[in-house]
Amino acid sequence: MQNYDVLVIGAGPGGSSAGRFAARAGLKTLVIEKRPDIGSPVRCGEGLSKEWMKEGEIKPNSHWISDEVKGARIYGPSEKKAITLTAEKAGNEVGFVVERDKFDKEMAAIAASAGADIWVKSPAMSVIKEGDRIVGANVRHNGTIEEVRAKMVIAADGFESEFGRWAGLKSIILAKNDIISCVEYRMIGVDSDPDYTDFYLGSCAPAGYLWVFPKGEHEANVGIGITITALKDRWEVRNYLDNWIKKHPGYSKGKTIQFITGGVSVSKVKEKFTLPGLLLVGDAARLIDPITGGGIANSYLSGKMAASVATEAIETENYTMEMMQKYEKMVKDKFQRKHLRNWIAKEKLATLSDQTMDNLVDVIAEVKMNDISVETILYAIQNKYPEMVKELEDLL
Repeated sequence: MQNYDVLVIGAGPGGSSAGRFAARAGLKTLVIEKRPDIGSPVRCGEGLSKEWMKEGEIKPNSHWISDEVKGARIYGPSEKKAITLTAEKAGNEVGFVVERDKFDKEMAAIAASAGADIWVKSPAMSVIKEGDRIVGANVRHNGTIEEVRAKMVIAADGFESEFGRWAGLKSIILAKNDIISCVEYRMIGVDSDPDYTDFYLGSCAPAGYLWVFPKGEHEANVGIGITITALKDRWEVRNYLDNWIKKHPGYSKGKTIQFITGGVSVSKVKEKFTLPGLLLVGDAARLIDPITGGGIANSYLSGKMAASVATEAIETENYTMEMMQKYEKMVKDKFQRKHLRNWIAKEKLATLSDQTMDNLVDVIAEVKMNDISVETILYAIQNKYPEMVKELEDLL
């Protein structure tokens, strides 16, 4: 039997964050990862905003940064105009394109440097309970099953969260419009702009979007995410991406050196993501942004919050739901309002025609970004496309 203060399930950004801050608080901490190589295989567009890093106590490192961008451009279906977001106008949307496997490894290394133990190729096999409290996991490690007991368990095992489900928390997403199917190519020899990440809306990616994340000169991640309810079969999402690339000579001349597929949850924040002795962080708590599909920042910050509540619970020997709900409140206070707003926007955008989408981009592109607000957008729409006001009132 292994005894720890904190057991963390999963060594992605959320798990490494929880492990780092729990260990730094003086708690004996173990982080387990089911894969033999932290960060691999990559399942990510690899875009990373930078505004949150100070709060997460992360220093940018050229080791895992492929490109630092000046801003983002959002194109309507016709691609005639784009909404341009720069650091001055939308700092939280601007940042880096990273090498995700290197980033994840460094986050795990920081946790280890803080004092956490790391076990790779060590999946949790089952939950250990005492009454209604989670007190550890049976872990396959070095060819044997280890009984790992812990005062607190933090699950950072992705949006499907097997561990959360085994413990008794619902983890299945019932609404199919809350799951995005994604395909991405890492391409070389392309004409991407290294200063901007680009996003394309409309029928090129129904109920989703297409993205280009530059990775330096003439290299980029070119990907697409489409709500599964808009797909007839699992191959259709790749066909949409291939068709877009064929229509753009700057990308059709490129060559693919990596092919990535995966699913992303774009649902509301989970209503309940704690049990006595157990906290779910990051994707497991449904903290992926419903509009952007980004989850790294939210995972890392929620891991830090989970470590703080786990520390308090251990210091006070209080593992009740009342204590666990302190973590739920912290997470919801920080993320839930924006999350819900973006979920509503995601639902509404999926219903808009290409023409309406183009008109919306046309209007917002002409608004001075430092003046952007619901009121200024509505005023601009009323002046240029008055017939759109009613259609967009829910979104705005």
